[in-house]
Amino acid sequence: MKPDDREKRSVLEFLSDTFLHTMAKEKTSKRRGHHEEAHEHRRLAQHPHALPIMFTALLVITIALYVGFFPKEFSTAVADIKAGAAEAATAIPVPQLDKAAYDKKLWLIANNGLPLASSTLPTGAMYGALASTTKKTLWPVHTVYPNAGALLPFNRIVAYYGNFYSTGMGVLGQYPPDQMIAKLKATVASGQAADPSTPVIPAIDYIAVTAQASAGADGKYRARMPASQIQKAIDLANQVNGIVVLDVQVGLSTLQTELPLLAPYLKLPNVHLAIDPEFSMKDGVPPGHEIGTFSSSDVNYAANFLAKLVDDNNLPPKILVIHRFTEDMVTGYKNITPMPEVQLVMDMDGWGSGAKKKGTYTYFIEDEPVQFTGFKLFYKNDLKPPSTAMMTPAQLLNLTPEPLFIQYQ
Repeated sequence: MKPDDREKRSVLEFLSDTFLHTMAKEKTSKRRGHHEEAHEHRRLAQHPHALPIMFTALLVITIALYVGFFPKEFSTAVADIKAGAAEAATAIPVPQLDKAAYDKKLWLIANNGLPLASSTLPTGAMYGALASTTKKTLWPVHTVYPNAGALLPFNRIVAYYGNFYSTGMGVLGQYPPDQMIAKLKATVASGQAADPSTPVIPAIDYIAVTAQASAGADGKYRARMPASQIQKAIDLANQVNGIVVLDVQVGLSTLQTELPLLAPYLKLPNVHLAIDPEFSMKDGVPPGHEIGTFSSSDVNYAANFLAKLVDDNNLPPKILVIHRFTEDMVTGYKNITPMPEVQLVMDMDGWGSGAKKKGTYTYFIEDEPVQFTGFKLFYKNDLKPPSTAMMTPAQLLNLTPEPLFIQYQ
C-alpha cells in the first residue's frame, strides 16, 4: 500500500482495526489465570474512572484524525449542521397580532353606541369613518398596535391590592393567604359571569415600594419591600395562574431610582408595573400631607424602562398601570406615548359612592384618553356614608369605556 493510500484510510477502517485489536486483547485476557484476572478486577476497582477516560481519549483522537485527514469533508459536515439549524429556526412561526380581532374588541369595550352583541362591527377605513360619526368620539383610542402576546384588550384583569405587612393598605394584608386566594377566586368568577366573552385573569397587585410617614435613613419617605415578600406575591399569583403587578409609591425618591431595583422581577413574563402619583412628592412635602403628581415625562420614563426589558428579554408586552383620581395627579396626558411593548392603563383610584366614582372616572379617565382604563373598588371606603354599596361588575361594564383592569383594595 502506498503511503498516501495509507493516510487516506477511512475512519471506519481505523475504528475497525482498533475494535479487532481490542477483541484480540480480550481473548488473551480470558486465557489468563484466575490470579491475574482477580488482580485486574482489583486494579479497575481502585481506578473506576480509568475506563471512561480511555474511551473519551479514544474519541478525541478519532475526531482529531478525521479533521486532520479530511478537513474539507469536516467543514462540509459542520456547514450542513449549521444550515439545518438555521432552517429549523426559520421554520418556527413568529406570533402575529390579529389586528382585526384587536380592533373589534376595542370597539366593543368602548361602549360608544354600538350594541355589544352586534355582529357587524367595523374594521379598517370603515372603522375610522363610523367612529367619527358617533356621539362619543374619544373611544376607542387609536394608538400603536401591541406586539403579539398582549393581554389587553382580549382579557380583563381582576387584581387584589395591598401589602402583606399591613392590614389597612388593602385586601392582600387583611386576610391569611389561603382565605385571600379563595376570595380572589370568587371575585374573578363574579367578573367572568358578568362578561363571559372576556376571559378574566387574576392578579396580585403588591405594593413593593410603599410611601412612609417617617423619612427613613435616606430621607426619602419610602420603604422597599424585601425580596421574600415580592417572591411571596409571585408565588400566590402562580397558585391561581395569574399575574403580578408591582406597585410603586416613590415618596421623595424617583422612578429613575426605584424601578431599576425591581428589574429582576419585571424581567419575568408575568410581572407588570403600577406607579402611584398620589405619593410622588415633587416639592419635598412628606407623603400624606398633599396629593402628589407624575408628569407625562415620568410616565414615559416608566414605559420606556419596561419596553427595554421587553426587547432585551424577548418578553410579551408589559402592562403599566397609572393611578389617578385628580386632574393634577397626571399632567400632560396628551404627551404620554403608548408603544408596542407596553400597554398603558389609566386607573380610577378614588373612593366613595358609585355616583362620585363614576364622576371621577368620566372627568379624569374617559375625558382624557390614553389607551386602556382601570377602576378601583374599596371594600371599606366605598361603603362609608352616604354610600350603601360597592359597584358591581355588571355596573362597571356600563362605563364608557369598559375598564379592563379592576382593582380591589
